[in-house]
Amino acid sequence: MSYFNVEEKIEELRGELNESVDFAHRFYKKDDQTIALVFLKSITDQALLASGIYYPIQTFEGKYSIENLTEQILKCADVKEIKENEIVDQILDGKIIILTNFSQKLISVDLLKFPTRQPTEPPTSPVIQGPREGFVEDIQTNITLIRRRLKSKNLVVKNLKVGSESQTKVVVTYLSDVANDEVVKKVIKKIQAIEIDGVVDSYYILSFLQEHPDSLFKQVGNAEKPDIVASKILEGKVAILVDNSPIVLTVPFAIIEDLQNSNDYYTNHHYSSIIRIIRVFGLLVAVLAPGFYLALQLFHYNIMPLNFLITIADTTLGLPFTPFLEIIFIFLLFQILYEVSLRLPSYLGLATSVVGALILGDTGVKAGLISPPGVIIVALAKIALYTIPEQSSQITVLQIIFLILGGSLGLMGMIAGMVYFVNYLNKLDSYGTPYLAPYSPRIPKDLKDAIFTSSITEMEELPKTYSPKKEKRNER
Repeated sequence: MSYFNVEEKIEELRGELNESVDFAHRFYKKDDQTIALVFLKSITDQALLASGIYYPIQTFEGKYSIENLTEQILKCADVKEIKENEIVDQILDGKIIILTNFSQKLISVDLLKFPTRQPTEPPTSPVIQGPREGFVEDIQTNITLIRRRLKSKNLVVKNLKVGSESQTKVVVTYLSDVANDEVVKKVIKKIQAIEIDGVVDSYYILSFLQEHPDSLFKQVGNAEKPDIVASKILEGKVAILVDNSPIVLTVPFAIIEDLQNSNDYYTNHHYSSIIRIIRVFGLLVAVLAPGFYLALQLFHYNIMPLNFLITIADTTLGLPFTPFLEIIFIFLLFQILYEVSLRLPSYLGLATSVVGALILGDTGVKAGLISPPGVIIVALAKIALYTIPEQSSQITVLQIIFLILGGSLGLMGMIAGMVYFVNYLNKLDSYGTPYLAPYSPRIPKDLKDAIFTSSITEMEELPKTYSPKKEKRNER
């Protein structure tokens, strides 16, 4: 009894896939039995196809049946039966589809092969001591990197798909005995509700995960290293992995996370506390320095030391720009050099940014277009911005806001701006986690890993900031 006209079915599939050039099939006929393999050769391991599927079928002695194929002949890791309406999706997923004329059952075999790079240390998270592995663009490799660090039966790995055209794999992973159930449900619900044609990177779904999408401030954590993600999962957070992206997203998020760095946990905790204080200082300098300098120069020059005032007066005498336009000009100059250095090839980018900054800055000062103090202040703010690189985009926007406030309203305007933003951040939350926790609200036990950090031996309890199910790390 013949269940499929194999040739007609293959032509039908070829038409559904728009005559794709990488659509391929192979036949094997024996007596009155026909077996056909249908696949996309661009994402299939051809050598494994020949040795693991075609050769065993060809050398099998006896009459074929679906049971023989699945249990005896095919020794591949992932062999399963599928429904007819799943064929196209399975082919696009990189599976080999086996059609026969002696059974209505269909078999899918996983021989997916994408070009992938090896896990290397990511450029954004280098460490002096500690793990140097980073995530790659293959989601299966990334799951493996996390499982190597969390060999727990409680580690949940839930598969989802997003994108009507891309059908991108999205994996939600967390510890079932630690992560807050409400957070997990909310994350999964948000991902399932995403309506988009394609997802090519994790940042495509970041906006959908934010509870306040119009807010300036970052509400979803991100990491490129499995040791960082594993530690966040241990704290009760939910990690979201997206195929084709080395960036893993985590929620809930509090701003204190970006003051922390993986290096902090691989060195002396007293030193780590000092470094975190420097980061806070760098954050304040990056946001406030240009506006503060402008406010002093325009409105509050009487509170500056006399020698400093004379120096500024001498260096700004005869400039064609007002102080406000001068700082804006220098700010734009640095931003343009930064954008150029990003987009040029690496061997040109560094040279262009360094030479451009030296030549343009030095020439601009000598030509009397800009002043040395203005260059120093803006350069200091731009350098300090990268003490917390994860917040660089938000800090740049805040720099401009406080620059305008300082240049138009003076110190009172800047103070009003600070009060407004602190009040706003105090009300902001991420999946029920207060943005300024553990300082507002104050959570004394979580202060062991805030700006000042304690040794790992003292961090016996999980951070209450993220509302985990259990209190102690070693609780079973």
